Amino acid sequence: MKIKRFHLSQAIPQMLIDTVCVYFSYFIAMELRFEGRIPWHEYEYFAFLIPFMIVVSLAVFLFVRFYNTMWQFASMDELLQIFYGTTVAGILVTILGFALAGHYSVNGLPIYRLPIPVYVMGWALMFLFVGATRFSIRLWHRRRRKSELHRGDGEDFQRVMVIGAGEMGSMIIKDMKSAPESQGIPVIAIDDDKSKRGTRIHGVKVVGGRESIPRMAARYDIDQILLAISKADKKDKQDILNICAKTGCKLKTLPALYELLQSDDKAGGRTPIRDIDILDLLGRDEVQLNVEEISGYLKGKTVLVTGGGGSIGSELCRQIAYFHPKKIIVFDIYENNAYDLQNELLMRFKHLNLEVLIGSVRDKARVEHIFEVCRPDVVFHAAAHKHVPLMELSPGEAVKNNVFGTLNVAQACDKYHVKRMVLISTDKAVNPTNIMGATKRICELIIQYSSRHCKNTEYVAVRFGNVLGSNGSVIPIFKRQIAAGGPVTVTHPEITRYFMTIPEAARLVIQAGGMAKGGEIFVLDMGQPVKIVDLARNMIRLSGFEPNVDIKITYTGLRPGEKLYEELLLDSEGGCEKTSHELIYIGTPIPFDEGSFLEDLEKLRGVAGFDNVKMIEIVHRLVPTYSGHAEENDALAQNAN
Repeated sequence: MKIKRFHLSQAIPQMLIDTVCVYFSYFIAMELRFEGRIPWHEYEYFAFLIPFMIVVSLAVFLFVRFYNTMWQFASMDELLQIFYGTTVAGILVTILGFALAGHYSVNGLPIYRLPIPVYVMGWALMFLFVGATRFSIRLWHRRRRKSELHRGDGEDFQRVMVIGAGEMGSMIIKDMKSAPESQGIPVIAIDDDKSKRGTRIHGVKVVGGRESIPRMAARYDIDQILLAISKADKKDKQDILNICAKTGCKLKTLPALYELLQSDDKAGGRTPIRDIDILDLLGRDEVQLNVEEISGYLKGKTVLVTGGGGSIGSELCRQIAYFHPKKIIVFDIYENNAYDLQNELLMRFKHLNLEVLIGSVRDKARVEHIFEVCRPDVVFHAAAHKHVPLMELSPGEAVKNNVFGTLNVAQACDKYHVKRMVLISTDKAVNPTNIMGATKRICELIIQYSSRHCKNTEYVAVRFGNVLGSNGSVIPIFKRQIAAGGPVTVTHPEITRYFMTIPEAARLVIQAGGMAKGGEIFVLDMGQPVKIVDLARNMIRLSGFEPNVDIKITYTGLRPGEKLYEELLLDSEGGCEKTSHELIYIGTPIPFDEGSFLEDLEKLRGVAGFDNVKMIEIVHRLVPTYSGHAEENDALAQNAN
């Protein structure tokens, strides 16, 4: 029920109309009862009684809030309100009529009561008249809004196709019709259920199934398509969205039920609608957690997350907080991200024991001091330089941060008896063509070496592909380029990547920690790789534009260290071993020269950032599958030449 504050100046016109309604309700009832020939004495008594009937009715209408209800949004709830109000008024009027009977006379003859049918018909007519006046307000407002929109008073007028003729579709159609200026006018509905074809939902016709979307969008001149299906699986939804993307219409969706329940009511009680996100096109359900397996090693434990302010690190902290750790320690060199995360976590988790520490994993003394004081039980190592082109220009920094930052953390874990260390790795570590991938492969070797030679800690690595929406990923870049009118830049028409969401990546890392026995490299079954140019086209279509018509796609060429496709396994790793989680596998460990491993690392430490040629030689020796030549791309070396 839509309630507003009571204002006497606004209520008086409605009360005058209600006065007329009550009067004519009972007057017409009298005419009907006496077939147009009302006896004089009955009319005299009616004239005596009607002022009391009007006062009683208006008092009831005031009590049930007829005069501070927003009738322009009237619906079934308001119809029931009218029924209750007029029924109570009718009952009280009848009681009043009987109570006053015998106290009024005409020509000395007492009038005992009006005939009972007058009261019954009067109540029915009052319900009809009062209801008609109220709903005429809604009809007038709707016609006025529709007229304004059709006149083109604003460019926001949208003709909407609603996909889904179930409860969610019915809810949004009703909501849109009550305020079309904010969300558009629903014109047609689409549903795969053949039994619904030809039926109407709040006046909107169901015209066909998903196969008819492009044809119906053209026939009915649709501007916007709204997805209102909550129970469809990811693959089904992807198929529907792929069809919708071909129409050139703007695509929007309703949040899932759990999102509605968890979200704040920022829509003022209205059904929230959001733009279709590229995440909706992944085509598979997100990775879910085995809560029992996880809670055992996180609950009541002190958990350290290096790089905790980054995309993956911050999501790890959010999800770890649900498992009631004894303490979460966020360790990051970038204070702004760490500060924002601190505020967010303390707001969301009132009883969370949180400590935020600033520093670099490259600083061995700082790392050891934190381990000595905080004594973490579990460490998630997410601190790393990850941007491929930038690391090609500064390869020494990639080596110092990624390799020796990981070595510092791994050695501190063993020294201070940390139970588990989980390294976040990447598919770029497989047959790397860039220094970033090569350094992450060395990090995996550090994990494998530490697992075999350190007795106090279980070491594991988790390898996954690109993370949608993370800092520097293609999705935010494409969004900015589309918002600017293009062009959208893609490095190569054939370039492909594996994708996952940030929550998926964090869940995988946490789940892998629960499965750890030591030395594993966990790999996620990420489905099929996605062409980046297809991703760009879909994002342009999702924004309501046509690729290479409204928004141009240009190819810029592969960047230094970039390859056309990524792999999740080395050829030498062979097949994968299954785990208890259907989407998580374990890669077979690759043998390497463990006898000279630490010696090579120390040689690498001595030349990192000083002699790129020797540094890259050592990297090649440690990672024979590395095919890059980062020393040729080094920014300072190029300037020196």
